[in-house]
Amino acid sequence: MNILGISSRIKHPTYGLGVVTNVTSKHYWVTFIENGLETIDIDSDFEVIEAVEDEVDSVSFYEVENVLRNLLKKWSDVSEIVPIADKWKGGTLILEPGDTNLKGKEMPIDGFFHKIVMVRDRIRVMEQKINSSNLDEQEKIDLQQYITRMYGSLTTFNVLFKNKSQQFVGARSK
Repeated sequence: MNILGISSRIKHPTYGLGVVTNVTSKHYWVTFIENGLETIDIDSDFEVIEAVEDEVDSVSFYEVENVLRNLLKKWSDVSEIVPIADKWKGGTLILEPGDTNLKGKEMPIDGFFHKIVMVRDRIRVMEQKINSSNLDEQEKIDLQQYITRMYGSLTTFNVLFKNKSQQFVGARSK
């Protein structure tokens, strides 16, 4: 089966006459005269009116970009941009010891938040490495339970996160 190139003309039994405007590994994007843009499977039933060859990008730039982003997110130490909740921006974290003879510590809350995010990202990388390792399944499950407990211990810091989807999640009750 030859894959049609961009600008190929076809006649589809449902949509009528159209021109291929994009090609992915599984679909043709076809602009039909009477039905507008439709995505059809490469192996769909249609008549080829005029085939154009050697113009095929079998994987779109968007697909490559998505795959690359997912791989980097999954396997690298590169962290996503995680915003701090607006009410904490520019704030200060103050630690006061119980002994009044000792000096307290102040630090920008943004710096503290950055460290928390780095801990979260490193735990995620460790989780991926465990899951892809040669450990037996029971060992992976045991280590995964420790990681889940680590996330649970860190849920205290969720108040600092602007986006709920980026917060720590421990074990959930069913």
